[in-house]
Amino acid sequence: MSTVRKFTAAFPGKYIQGEHAITALPGIIQLLGKKGLIIASPTVKSKILPVSRLEDSDVSFSTEVFKGECCETELKRIQETVVNRQTDIIIGMGGGKTIDTAKIVADRAGLPVIIVPTIASTDAPCSGCAVIYSEEGEFESVYYTKMNPQVVLVDTYIIANAPVRFLVAGMGDALATWFEARSCAQTQSFNECGGLSTMTGLNLARLCYDTLLKYGSEARHSCEQNIVSPALEHITEANILLSGIGFESSGLATAHSVHNGLSALEETHAYYHGEKVAFGILTGLHLTSAASEEIETVYSFCETIGLPTTFSDIGIKEANHKMLMKVAVKTCAPTEGIHHEIVQVTTAKVIEAMIAADELGRTRKKERGRK
Repeated sequence: MSTVRKFTAAFPGKYIQGEHAITALPGIIQLLGKKGLIIASPTVKSKILPVSRLEDSDVSFSTEVFKGECCETELKRIQETVVNRQTDIIIGMGGGKTIDTAKIVADRAGLPVIIVPTIASTDAPCSGCAVIYSEEGEFESVYYTKMNPQVVLVDTYIIANAPVRFLVAGMGDALATWFEARSCAQTQSFNECGGLSTMTGLNLARLCYDTLLKYGSEARHSCEQNIVSPALEHITEANILLSGIGFESSGLATAHSVHNGLSALEETHAYYHGEKVAFGILTGLHLTSAASEEIETVYSFCETIGLPTTFSDIGIKEANHKMLMKVAVKTCAPTEGIHHEIVQVTTAKVIEAMIAADELGRTRKKERGRK
C-alpha cells in the first residue's frame, strides 16, 4: 500500500496593505467581534494606537500592555485578562513577539485574531506559527495555532516611519525563505503545515528572494527618508506576506535552526530575529557547499543593506569552541529544520560552517576597507 503524498499550504484569512491602512481597523473589528482586547507595547499604545481612529469609533475595546517576552508567564497573564474582560476578539499590534503572543492567546481562547504589525521585521504576522521563549529570551518551542490570523493589516506609513533596522532585519528573515524552501523541496521534507510544499508556496518563496534582490536597497533608502515608495511597498509585502506564506508552506532548514541555536548565547539577545537568521543563511550556504556565485550574491546583498556577515555583527566578539558547541547542539536538536538539508548534519559540521561564514565575512570586510 503506497503512502499518499499530501501537499499543503496556509494563508491568512485576509491581507490588507497600504499607506494609512490602519484607519480600517475599527470596521474590521466590528466584522469579527463586539469586545476587543488590543495587546500592544507601551510605544505602540502611545504613538500608533491613536492614529487607528478606534477611540473615535463606537468599537468596544481595551488595551493590555505587552511586557516584552512571549513566554508562558506572559501568556498566562494575558489569558486571564481575556477571561476577566469578557473579550471576544484579540488584536495584536506591534513587533514579532507581541504578534506571537496575540496569536497564541487567541488560539488558546478560541477567539479570532487581527494582526497589525507596526514594523516589517519578521514574517510572523501571516503565519499560524509562533515562537515561545523563556523569560530570559532563549528559544524554547514553536507553537502551532489551529488557524492562521483572520486578518493581517499592514500600514506602510507606519512601516516607513519605523527605524530602518527593523526593515533590514525583516529582509534577513525573508532572505532565508527561498533557501529553506529549496532545501525542503530537494529532500521532500514536510513544511510547517505537515505536508509537502505546493507549487504556490515554492514559487512565492522564490518571488520573495527575487523581490529582495531587486528592491531591497531602494526600500532601505526610502525607509531612511520615511517615504512610502513602490520599493518599500514591495519589500514590506516580501517581508510579511511572501515570506510568511513561503516559509510556512514550504518549510524551514538551516537558517532558522542556527537562529534558535544562537539564542542560547546571551551575547546575541540584543540582536533581532532576522539578523541572526541572516547569519544562519550564510552558515547554511557553507554547510551545503553552495555555488560560489550564489555565495557572492548573498554576501553582497547582506553587505549592501546592512545584515550581519560575521560573529561580531551579532554580538559574539570572541567565539570559542565551547560557545559554538552550545549553539551547534541547540541548532542540531532532533526537531530542528536543519535536518531538512540534503547533507548529513552533525554539530562538528555546523561549527565548521559557522566559522567559515564568519571568516569569509571578515575577509570581505577587510577587502572592502582596502578599496
